[in-house]
Amino acid sequence: MFKKSWPVGGVSPSAHLASLFIGALALIGNCPSALAASPNASPPQEAVDFLSAHRDLSVHPGQDFFQYANGGWLKRHPIPATESAWGIAQVIQEQLYVNLRKINEQAAENANQKANQRANQNANDAEKIANFWLTAMDTDQANALGVSPLQPELQKIAAVKTASEALDLAFEFQRLQVGAFFNLFVSQDAKASDQMAVHLWQGGLGLPERDYYFNSDAAIARSRQEYVAHIARTLALLDEPKGNVGNVVKTQRAAAAQVMAFETRLAQASRRLEALRDPVKNYNKMTPSAFTENLTPSILWSARLADMQLTPAEVIVGQPEFFAALEGLLKSTPVAVLRDYLRFHLVDTYSPYLSQAFEKEHFQFHNTTLLGQKQARPRWKRVIDAEEGAMGMVVGRLFVQAFFNETAKQRYENLVEAFRAAYLERINRLDWMGDDTKAKARTKLAAITKKVGYPDHWKDFSTLQFGRTSYADNMMASARWHFADMLSKQGQPVDRTEWEMTPQTYNAYYNASNNEIVLPAAGFLVPGMQDADVDDAVVYGYAGASTIGHEITHGFDDQGRQFDAAGNLTDWWSEQDAKKFNARASVMVKQFNAYQPLPGLHINGQASLGENIADYGGLLLGIDAFKKTRQYQEGQTIGGLTPMQRFFMGYALGWMMQQRDAALRRNLLSDVHAPAKWRVIGPLSNLPDFYEAFGVKPGQPMFRPEASRVRIW
Repeated sequence: MFKKSWPVGGVSPSAHLASLFIGALALIGNCPSALAASPNASPPQEAVDFLSAHRDLSVHPGQDFFQYANGGWLKRHPIPATESAWGIAQVIQEQLYVNLRKINEQAAENANQKANQRANQNANDAEKIANFWLTAMDTDQANALGVSPLQPELQKIAAVKTASEALDLAFEFQRLQVGAFFNLFVSQDAKASDQMAVHLWQGGLGLPERDYYFNSDAAIARSRQEYVAHIARTLALLDEPKGNVGNVVKTQRAAAAQVMAFETRLAQASRRLEALRDPVKNYNKMTPSAFTENLTPSILWSARLADMQLTPAEVIVGQPEFFAALEGLLKSTPVAVLRDYLRFHLVDTYSPYLSQAFEKEHFQFHNTTLLGQKQARPRWKRVIDAEEGAMGMVVGRLFVQAFFNETAKQRYENLVEAFRAAYLERINRLDWMGDDTKAKARTKLAAITKKVGYPDHWKDFSTLQFGRTSYADNMMASARWHFADMLSKQGQPVDRTEWEMTPQTYNAYYNASNNEIVLPAAGFLVPGMQDADVDDAVVYGYAGASTIGHEITHGFDDQGRQFDAAGNLTDWWSEQDAKKFNARASVMVKQFNAYQPLPGLHINGQASLGENIADYGGLLLGIDAFKKTRQYQEGQTIGGLTPMQRFFMGYALGWMMQQRDAALRRNLLSDVHAPAKWRVIGPLSNLPDFYEAFGVKPGQPMFRPEASRVRIW
């Protein structure tokens, strides 16, 4: 639901109601000091303080604070060939890989020792992990099987004779997490957050986002050409599964071009990235029969949903015009094209779990073409990535037992309350918000639930089973289990204890329907540092401003502010206050629209508005909360930095990252988050405290005239 690569990735439908953010700071384990000072750093004080050692002192903070704060480390750590980006998130992930590998290998060792004793028992968590790990790591088995694990589904596609039958399979493939034609999911009703509803959302595209099909940028145009070639090679591999595609590719080029033409028409009917962030316009509730009668006469939604054991009185349709267009496209597209489209999307989804020929083809397009990655990560890391989606919470339970620090958990529980108090003070002294709206804002703030570290109640995965038949079979078993689990929630009470991220995830999120912030254990990790050794200035800037304050502010950004204290999509603002908010937010849209990270490609200020407001708000709350600490009041320097300088350096630390142009390009077109550098220089350039801390003066690039500064919270 919230799984997202860092720093790029597509936007899941439910993420429009619960914005995501990548967090920061030290909580688990004792990691290698990958972020420590360079061995050549001579001054003793600088060598001790990791934060000071990251700087590029050739750049003035007022010129480019991102480069000043992080440039020294980035220069010493170029992007590895196996990565599309490199920075603090990736270094932390490296440590997580090591810890998670220990869990997997121990489980595998125990399973092998006790296999005979447990042969007739239900698999426990360790046995699930062992079966998954051992099967996924068996490359010989995967190569011997080729595409055979998918043969039952491929035979179903081959039997398709009509558009209606193609649609039958699209519904069935939803269970395999193959989003052919559209997306279907069960989640909270935005206007009745205590109820679970069936949602239907646009989908069916193989490129990262609809603008990839139309943008005139030369590199994006090349991506489209490579995508067609990728489709052709993937279809050819079905005829020559060992990878000797040769002339077979030529026979598939026409088919690939037709699949691309079909997807392009789907993209034309799809809403743009920024339009998908409007929760009101993407909420269209209707009965299944009305959906059929008014928009898709040939798609009998009641019967289709009943086949999935879903009998909702109403469904929520995200983009009605998309489904009307889809029906027309299904009627006008030759069935042979629909079969090729289904074959490609099925195989492309499962290629990473098949033979090396399929895996290599998938990597070449999705990782090299779209992200610039030159080499694949070692197989064991790729398996851990897949395991996270397949049964991350099962692993997470063992992860917490082995690596979680309860003292640090309490530190961040307290930090949430410090930031909540700071926000309350800001709401109380706003001069542009009326008293009635303020009262409701205070109620919502007080109602925000905090979830820190790991779930209080672990989800029951006892019915999820993995065998040793094939890697792909286990991934399909996981997909079916998760989809069935999701469908079972329709018509049931909302479980507000459930987490949508695992404890070992370096990430965090705000869920508008639950009015909650969720902060996984791994999201606080700092490589090379024990939590107790990280000073408050860094904590308040890094874990505080960039994670906790950010997520709390999501409840009041352009999207989150439309949900009330109970998590319902309702207008609780006075008309006058809403206009004032939108006017102030428009200043931020204009600011970010002006940034051009790549020639001809600007940041989408409207699509990234919620994240930019949250970054800005998190910093404001962090400043206020930090000023109440003893460290700030005593004013002692560490590593040559004052407490407030360390606060801002700590914030920048959370975005210490560089990425390849291909990954940056994808970020700009398909992600609601601005690229890392601009998440530092953008919000900071609006803050007088930042100017004061680093002596930023008029005429320097980081300085913004007062009339052009954002002033919301």
